[in-house]
Amino acid sequence: MSDTPRTWLTGATSGIGRALAERLLARGERVALSGRDAEALEALAARHPNALVLPLDVTDRAAVREAGARLEAAFGGLDRVILNAGTCEYLAASDFDVDLVERVFAPNFHGAVYCIDAALPLLRRARAEGGRPLLAATSSAAAYLPLPRAEAYGASKAALSHFLESLRLDLAGEGIDVSVIHPGFVRTPLTDRNDFPMPMRVEVDAAAEAILKGLDRRRLDIHFPRRFTLLVKLTGILPAALRYRLGRRLTRPEAAPEAR
Repeated sequence: MSDTPRTWLTGATSGIGRALAERLLARGERVALSGRDAEALEALAARHPNALVLPLDVTDRAAVREAGARLEAAFGGLDRVILNAGTCEYLAASDFDVDLVERVFAPNFHGAVYCIDAALPLLRRARAEGGRPLLAATSSAAAYLPLPRAEAYGASKAALSHFLESLRLDLAGEGIDVSVIHPGFVRTPLTDRNDFPMPMRVEVDAAAEAILKGLDRRRLDIHFPRRFTLLVKLTGILPAALRYRLGRRLTRPEAAPEAR
């Protein structure tokens, strides 16, 4: 078992991922930092000899497989994996865009699956060394409840949550824990692009602290801010007709699409 925790973090260059990276590195953990911006990764790692820069586009399956080989060579095993890479685009039903749906699913779901495929052998190695490894990924509170224009984003996150919760059951016998992170609104460069009110939005530092606290306690479902996420969860279990009526209040009037 490694004396120093070995962590792989994707989406490390901005927002929640960067805040997590800074805290994990400050703890003295050995952290492999992945993201598409190699320069930003190098700048983040410059002050931390415990950082491994691992540039990566998680949607590139071959590149993810190669990253797994590099992680094995550098760390041997992994005690923790935090899959945080993702994107968000909103769909207008009046201008239905299949390419948009595929763009969102590529990092949010398929990219996470590619990373899990690469990480599992290294998590198993850590378990064989006597550790209790942890796999975690950032989903969203949107996974709890269908919302207008969130067909692509919400579905990709719901798919990720379902996949991980199922995988948790199958990995339990191996001694590998799985945590799913469901943030509400967090102030990041991604949410700064949103064109609608974001109730109870929290700062990125508060989000990172909540996530690390939940990971340290190995919570199954790490969600915050709890006043918001509990309300979303409650709404998500209402009868379908009532959910529909509530959701309709949030929709925007759209021009009817032209006949083709």
